[in-house]
Amino acid sequence: MPHSAPLISTLAVGLVLAFGFGLVAQRLKLPPLIGYLIAGIAIGPFTPGFVADQSVANQLAEIGVILLMFGVGLHFSLEDLLSVRAIAVPGALAQGLVATPLGMAVGWWQGWTPGAGIVFGIALSIASTVVLLRLLQERRLLDTERGRITVGWLVVQDLGMVLVLVLLPALAGVLRGTGDGPDPSQLLEAITLTLGKVAAFVVVMLLVGRKVIPLILHYVAHTGSRELFRLAVLSIALGFAYLATELFGVSLALGAFFAGMILSESRLSQQAATESLPLRDAFAVLFFVSVGMLFDPRILIEAPGALFATIFIILIAKSAAAYLVVRLFGHQAPTALTISVSLAQIGEFSFILAGLGVSLAILPSDARDLILAGAIISILLNPLLMELIDRLPLWRAAAEAGDVEPGPPPEARGREPIPTTRLTDHVVLVGHGRVGSVVSEALREAKLPYLVIESDQDAAAELRQQSIETITGNAADPEVVRSANLGAASCLLVAIPDAFEGGQAVMQARKANPDLLIIARAHSEEEVLHLKKHGATTVIMGELEIAKAMIEDVRNAVLAPGKAVKASGAPAAPVLTE
Repeated sequence: MPHSAPLISTLAVGLVLAFGFGLVAQRLKLPPLIGYLIAGIAIGPFTPGFVADQSVANQLAEIGVILLMFGVGLHFSLEDLLSVRAIAVPGALAQGLVATPLGMAVGWWQGWTPGAGIVFGIALSIASTVVLLRLLQERRLLDTERGRITVGWLVVQDLGMVLVLVLLPALAGVLRGTGDGPDPSQLLEAITLTLGKVAAFVVVMLLVGRKVIPLILHYVAHTGSRELFRLAVLSIALGFAYLATELFGVSLALGAFFAGMILSESRLSQQAATESLPLRDAFAVLFFVSVGMLFDPRILIEAPGALFATIFIILIAKSAAAYLVVRLFGHQAPTALTISVSLAQIGEFSFILAGLGVSLAILPSDARDLILAGAIISILLNPLLMELIDRLPLWRAAAEAGDVEPGPPPEARGREPIPTTRLTDHVVLVGHGRVGSVVSEALREAKLPYLVIESDQDAAAELRQQSIETITGNAADPEVVRSANLGAASCLLVAIPDAFEGGQAVMQARKANPDLLIIARAHSEEEVLHLKKHGATTVIMGELEIAKAMIEDVRNAVLAPGKAVKASGAPAAPVLTE
């Protein structure tokens, strides 16, 4: 096999550069996403050096979109989707009605046909699924009201884009300005067929998928094979996404989202989310790399005015429309601001529409270049704008109080605040899995005050239903650690199997309380040393404790005092001692 195989080279170089630039961005206190985009620019066709295969990168990125939407579906229910339809539908329409006329104005300025301006404006109205979901997850907004509204907004946009992509070939002659309008009966037939396929897909997923998907996972779970379970999760995510596209004509992302949403009703949804997480993150990174590869820096010099107008539509006009819609539905300004800014970018559907428009000779190549450049710049700026939301209230409060470092009101921040517990002299338990749940039950029976830090959204919700104080988040997040009030705690129990995350939590806890009793869990001698180095008082290695228990059982049940165990053909062994 040649060493220059495009799949291997694109995957290897893309991930290595993404890691390097992402690390630099993190050190500069910028979102790693910016580093991933720069990595894509570095291996793209418009910069010197290695050039990755764009088609391969796009397919790898599509897998990331599928797994990401599947993961979102696992934390989303049909009730959540229906609860936000009243605002999501008019919101998505409003953005389209604002962006399309403005896109036509840019087209008129550039000398394009009116049809090209329409397609250009529609392409600027569709937000990137991957970018938006990553931002919501990083800021712990996915399970909030703001998150549910935004995800519902995305679903409506996806459904609308499916209809646009179906109708565009039928309307190509009119939009090019070179042909007569389509036969109304053919147009009505195309619309009816598309809506019928979407409706059939939803019905099939609700009636058949609701039975088949959980049944498959439950059967595999009973085999006891973690490898098969992981494979089953990936098969469901990728398989149902592919079938949704091939049989019903809906997008891969939408098919994966519905598969995850159906599976969310199963008690195995938490384990499914855990198994798909590593691959989901890796392929989501490749999405940003593939987007970076599309960026041609020459557009900054050749068409700065048109590019500025494009960015204005994406960042300002669309955001203003979204903000007004959310406010008109009675939501507070912080909610409206977060939703509008999170939607201020474009991505994968815009690329698909631009490519189809060019292939049908509706959209000039210059318009496609503007869409790609607008996507890159808006994706680069979007996380920075979200950070700005955090700081704007800070500046306002500082100006009013005459103080340079006042704290912003939590409800005004773009990031969902985590309230600090009021517990004192309490136990903080990190993780509520197989080990943590046993510890939690013992703490409850002993009537000791305690709280749980749990990263899984569904598990955290169940704990709250049991009246157990729970903080949702990663134990390595400084804000999560602060909210646990470790300075006033009596003990920290780290029951998660991830020694890296556990080490970060131990290190921050030790800084917060030098005298705190910290007991951690490990699986190897190296992990024991790692956790001890970061400040753990005691580290318990599960395998060692199992061995001790087995030895004790052998001593009590099999060996008589002073006797030895004989092996066939081997000398007598000494009595087992600790």
